[in-house]
Amino acid sequence: MATSAKDSDLQWAPATMNDSALETGPDKAVADALLETLGYTPELSRNRSTWNVVFMSFILASVPYGLCTTYQYALAGGGPANIIWGWVLVSLIILAVAASLAEITSVYPTAGGVYYQTFVLAPIWCRRISSWVCGWAYFAGQVMITLAVNFGTAQFFIACLNVFNDSDGKGLTDSWGAWQTYVIFLAVTVICHAIPALGNKWLPWLEYFAIFWTLAGVIAIDVCLLVIAKEGRQSGKWAFGHFEPQTGWPGGWSFCIGLLQAAYATSSTGMIISMCEEVRQPAVQVPKAMVGTIVINLIAGLVFLIPVVFVMHDLPGLAALVSGQPIPSIFKSAIGNSVGTFLLLLPLLILGLICGIGCVTATSRCTWAFARDGAIPASGWWRTINKKLDIPLNAMMLDMVIELLIGLIYFGSTAAYSAFSGVGVILLTLSYACPIAVSLCLRGREDIKNGSFDLGYLGVFCNVIALAWTSIVTPLFCMPTFMSVTAETMNYASVVLVGFIGISGVWYWVWGHKNYVGPPTDAIDPEVEGEANSSTGSHGAEERPKNI
Repeated sequence: MATSAKDSDLQWAPATMNDSALETGPDKAVADALLETLGYTPELSRNRSTWNVVFMSFILASVPYGLCTTYQYALAGGGPANIIWGWVLVSLIILAVAASLAEITSVYPTAGGVYYQTFVLAPIWCRRISSWVCGWAYFAGQVMITLAVNFGTAQFFIACLNVFNDSDGKGLTDSWGAWQTYVIFLAVTVICHAIPALGNKWLPWLEYFAIFWTLAGVIAIDVCLLVIAKEGRQSGKWAFGHFEPQTGWPGGWSFCIGLLQAAYATSSTGMIISMCEEVRQPAVQVPKAMVGTIVINLIAGLVFLIPVVFVMHDLPGLAALVSGQPIPSIFKSAIGNSVGTFLLLLPLLILGLICGIGCVTATSRCTWAFARDGAIPASGWWRTINKKLDIPLNAMMLDMVIELLIGLIYFGSTAAYSAFSGVGVILLTLSYACPIAVSLCLRGREDIKNGSFDLGYLGVFCNVIALAWTSIVTPLFCMPTFMSVTAETMNYASVVLVGFIGISGVWYWVWGHKNYVGPPTDAIDPEVEGEANSSTGSHGAEERPKNI
């Protein structure tokens, strides 16, 4: 899809439209025109309003559910102080990440998300390889986070059933093994794929429901825990200031490892970009939703976490639970009976399913967009849109198969499987950093001025915070939670991460460097387009139609 310098000038025009320009024209027509100037033909229905985007961003994190399944990390990392202040700290950091991505997305709102942005911002000589690396991290990170959410829901459901005891006083699921866990994971995965596959047009209603369900659920949890509190309530000083690490690491390092809970719950920040081609005003709505949702999540997280911390007792025992799910035990000790505890946990379980549905939806769009640019084997199959269902059904099924196959690792090693949660956070964080780094360090943020979300000097500050966070996340979340390492407590995230890098690198060496030409746009600098075409040779824009 070669373009002339004059055409490239036209490519910039729609991206510079401000809020009022977008709001005064027909939303769909303006959004589709913008997408066409970025190199793509509109294929998906734009059925999401501003509130729909905000609500979907919210359910991708699904606070408070997102804080439950990884609660043990912060509990072991330092207890109450780590749980509450770690959440605040990470939320503020992720707010900087969201603001940085929002600036860039206001200029380049496509389903390709951060890998597309990396391509158009990177220098001519490295944009193919940089977008390839970013795209595979973005794609794999979303698949792994979706896997972690669905498997986490299965494990949380088993822990919730365990609040019931048999005649011997043992938990109902104490004797369950890997195959029961996998069967439940299989059921959760199928449900979370079937609903967005068959009911795409109804998903906005599900997102509305999720907001009110979360509100009602959190209020019920807070009131019941604090009013009943069978084992008593902790003091405010203990709840907000008690620091009791269980990991064996020095206090400061233990606190940092405990941040994985909050990092996991906020890792979906940039996933909403993949929905840009189903949004009526993507250049305005998606950036606002990314930033606004972090603020909403911060408040919602505190409203949920603070009452739980006030009724929490026996930190060493909770940190040592074999299930790795302390929330059901905390609830049961506070409520005092099994039926009441399970009913109070039910809102969190339903939120887990809703979160899974949201993650499946966003991940399928990411997979489809990446295949559309020819970066995935058999791209012609995965980039197909099912016209009847109005979704990339093949891409969604590909994601499901990958998740189910990876889940089989649980039969061999629960510790090895658990690494995928940490790797998902690492890969998504790395993918978010790619366009931010290129924009700040190589482009001097010149492109941001063309968007509707330019934060100026505050944006520079947010960029620096986002990149600093990325440099910390990778080594931090590859470390084992406990200093005393066994085969069952070892963190295999580094192994999974290296394996992923190896696979994507080999695929680029075998196929990508000859065939992958990147997204169908040359709209970086019109004056260097001639240089771009001559430097890419047989892999330049002229050959792009075979991948799109």
